[in-house]
Amino acid sequence: MNTSTTSSTPPSPALQVAVLGIGLMGFPMARRLCEAGCMVSAWNRSRSKAERLEAFGARVADTPADAVAQADIVITLLENGDIVEDVLFNQGTAGGLRPGSVVVDMSSILPRQARDHAARLAAAGMRHLDAPVSGGTVGAEAGTLAIMVGGEPADFERVRPLFELLGRPVHVGPHGAGQLAKLANQMIVGITIGAVAEALLLCEKGGADMGKVKQAITGGFADSRILQVHGQRMVERDFTKRAAVAVQLKDMRNALTTASEVGFDAPITGLFEQLYAQSVDHGLADLDHSALFVELASRNGMA
Repeated sequence: MNTSTTSSTPPSPALQVAVLGIGLMGFPMARRLCEAGCMVSAWNRSRSKAERLEAFGARVADTPADAVAQADIVITLLENGDIVEDVLFNQGTAGGLRPGSVVVDMSSILPRQARDHAARLAAAGMRHLDAPVSGGTVGAEAGTLAIMVGGEPADFERVRPLFELLGRPVHVGPHGAGQLAKLANQMIVGITIGAVAEALLLCEKGGADMGKVKQAITGGFADSRILQVHGQRMVERDFTKRAAVAVQLKDMRNALTTASEVGFDAPITGLFEQLYAQSVDHGLADLDHSALFVELASRNGMA
């Protein structure tokens, strides 16, 4: 049974939305838009993933250009910036957009890539927002995502009603600023996962009960959503993928690349990039990013 909730009032009864990329995040987000009354066309490289949305009223397109042909707003939820560029500019998508339509890139990519995409679309008469999200599949299901938006304020206001079906949008600055905010988010998430893992493992190594330690420090200054959600996964040794180690590594590398581009030294992020890279080297790439715990446990000879 579908237990997700949506706003009872769609942004517009005639609003047509294309969603490109129906993966772990794209599926629940597109489903919410369908349930809110939007007319959704969906495309995914593996068509079967998009076909799951047919039960909710979506039209499945064979190509991204077909998906966007009638769309007022195009949402991209793709793996990285190179794939976003390929889908937009090499697969006929940009050429198939309606004049004045808004491309909302909710993928996590480099800020400079977002600025480049915005400029290229603007030259063709299209609008662009970079609007990456945080909250994972749980937030996508519940419509409680944190949405960090870069671009023109007028375009943000135009898309705000749609954003509010998916979560809490905040306009953080010009093109690329949404991606900067997402990098900040991922730096904090990745580093804090490491802090929680290392602290809980130290307690276990010293003879304390990890679950009780987590309980004891709940409500203190060390409490956080990472402690509660990812810390519980560590206590339960549940590393089923929600956000993968490989994706966390990509985000840390994107943060370091951006830091280098603007002349910023980020030594803490650099250390954790190495730890996540070693986790990938040791076969943990497709586990949840809280599985950094496993890498740190292995270093200390702990099962």
